[in-house]
Amino acid sequence: MLRKTLFSTLFLLISSHLTFAQSDPVTTAKRASQMLDNAATALADAQKSSDRVRALTQTIRAYEEGLAALREGLRRATIRERAIALTFEAKEDRLSRLLGVLQTMGNAPAPLLLMHPSGALGTARSGMIISDVAPALQAEASALRRQLEEVVVLRALQESAAESLKQGLSGVQEARAALSQAIADRTDLPLSFSSDPAKLSALAESSDTLTSFAEGLVSLDPAEISNPADFETARGSLDLPAAGTLLTKFNQTDAAGLTRPGITLATGSLTLVTTPWPATLRYRGPLLHYGNVVILEPGRGFLLILAGLDQSYGEVGEILEQGAPVGLMGGIPPNPDAFLIAAGEGGGPSRQESLYIELRQNGTPVDPGEWFAALEE
Repeated sequence: MLRKTLFSTLFLLISSHLTFAQSDPVTTAKRASQMLDNAATALADAQKSSDRVRALTQTIRAYEEGLAALREGLRRATIRERAIALTFEAKEDRLSRLLGVLQTMGNAPAPLLLMHPSGALGTARSGMIISDVAPALQAEASALRRQLEEVVVLRALQESAAESLKQGLSGVQEARAALSQAIADRTDLPLSFSSDPAKLSALAESSDTLTSFAEGLVSLDPAEISNPADFETARGSLDLPAAGTLLTKFNQTDAAGLTRPGITLATGSLTLVTTPWPATLRYRGPLLHYGNVVILEPGRGFLLILAGLDQSYGEVGEILEQGAPVGLMGGIPPNPDAFLIAAGEGGGPSRQESLYIELRQNGTPVDPGEWFAALEE
């Protein structure tokens, strides 16, 4: 009877099929899959929306959030699987010895197992010891069984993620192309003022710093701000213009030794950039060494500068609502296989694009970080 108890305890590792409680990586990945499904539905609905630009903007954001959640789920699954593997490796020698002992006991005739060299008292004591050990063995075997089941679930998750990822990356690319076309098709843009393209171009060419350009821009086109909301009241409550992580803070020296009066975000390739507050578009285009630049006027006396974009949207003088798209970051679409491999290594596709954000109040740079609700460091 005792021998059967010991053997049944050990072989629960492979013979039992109890329900496995979902781990956090599984929950995260399932949530990501649902987000991507919802984004695909939103993309189909956006084609029929009366405001296709707004609908497509929300769709792209939904795709970006879903893909980020999927990457996080895969990252956590990889870490968890490696932790379980290390646990098995650490216990491998002890489990091997235990199996050897149990196998020896299993091959020995039952009467001999009940005998002890010291006689009946020793036999009774050894039986009591084994009876005390059996529950502990059973508990450990149950824990190992659950970990083995968890590994099976985690590997199935990684395999199923491939299809969700492929569809998600294809969907977000389709949404980006549709957004660019929808913006190009607009004809009824609300404008607060008209700007002379030639003067703007001349100003950009003659400016040797971002400061000189911003000062010249204000004097060149003194726009009447029609936004009734007070930008000052938005301090500490705004969403970031793009999903990303903080690289450098206000007036912090970066890896290249440059100190700039703004903050820099690391973003993924082709990340959508939006205006965090209703604003008038004052400038868009290449400027100095900043790449494509978008300059917004969210309130009287304020200029919000977004630099480092690959594509920019809108017409100078256009009145933009909060969350309106102003451009895309650079880079190339991630390859699904590379995405999975990178996530399997514990990270996911790296954020190699940089979005520089500068905020000026009456010509003086102020810390833009104070206006955003959260900066992921």
